[in-house]
Amino acid sequence: GPVLYRSTRVMQNGKTFHMLKFRTMVDQAHERLAEVMTVDANGNPHYKTPNDPRVTKVGRFLRRTSLDELPQLINILKGEMSLVGPRPELPELVGHYQPWQHMRFAVPQGLTGWWQVNGRSDKPMHLHTDEDLYYIQHYSLWLDLQILIKTVLVILRGKGAY
Repeated sequence: GPVLYRSTRVMQNGKTFHMLKFRTMVDQAHERLAEVMTVDANGNPHYKTPNDPRVTKVGRFLRRTSLDELPQLINILKGEMSLVGPRPELPELVGHYQPWQHMRFAVPQGLTGWWQVNGRSDKPMHLHTDEDLYYIQHYSLWLDLQILIKTVLVILRGKGAY
């Protein structure tokens, strides 16, 4: 598929936009989601796995270094995203949210955020909302600076990126 991947995501106030990323998966990867999706003992779905067969060799490098996220700087310049904030979510996942989880859309969605520096893909997806709400409740310029610094350290370690 094309080098740039456009994914519909939900942004602040529940509006949708096309988030840009460098393509890291084979074309039509969404049709093969059942190959990697698992459900834990508590019924929580897990969509990311370290050895996802849909990810290309170049894609593994891009994901590990977070270089696949660079095109989102265009989304930031367009005012659709912020540098720091909750990550934009897929509309189909938002459709399964409980009412309290929609609070994560009260602020601009970000390129990096609290859960990315505190677990990344190593944390189950259902815990992301709790991390996002922590960020919203404790928002400050100082917290944003801490997150930006921690983001660099997390990327350099390469931990939890797949």
